[in-house]
This record gives sequence, structure tokens and C-alpha cells, in this order.
Amino acid sequence: MNTTYSDKEKFTDALMSQKFITSNYNSFANECAHPEVKQIVLDILNDEHAIQHEVFVEMQNHGWYEVKKAPESTIQQTKTQIENSSC
Repeated sequence: MNTTYSDKEKFTDALMSQKFITSNYNSFANECAHPEVKQIVLDILNDEHAIQHEVFVEMQNHGWYEVKKAPESTIQQTKTQIENSSC
């Protein structure tokens, strides 16, 4: 059986895959005991997040992943909460 996938389906699959990959690298980094190995994993995790973001932006640009813009007051409130909760 020959199945043809749309670009949207391919990008959705790529985004879901990147979410899975970053989740696994994050778990591994959290449990890594050797500092040098942990740094390597964190570097890879950062690269994977960049790839995930590229896929996400491309999907947004095509209208395949819509995100509602939050009101400015909500953005400011969230920023304040994060700043106040930092160590």
C-alpha cells in the first residue's frame, strides 16, 4: 500500500518526534551522573530544541499551528510571577 502524506502531516509528525526526542534527552540529562557527559547531552538537547522551534515556526507560517496571542496584561503578569519565583 502506497500512502502519500500531506506537508502538514509530515510537519506534524516531525514536531511530535522532536517533542519526544527533547523529552528523552531532558530525562537523560537530569539523571546523568558524569558532568562531561551531562554537558554533551545538554548541548544535544539545545540543538534538538532549536530544530523543534524551526519546525514549529514553519508550521505557524503555513497556518498549520495557530497560537492565540495572550493579552499584554497576562504576559506582564506571567513575567512578574516568573521573576519573583527565581532563586
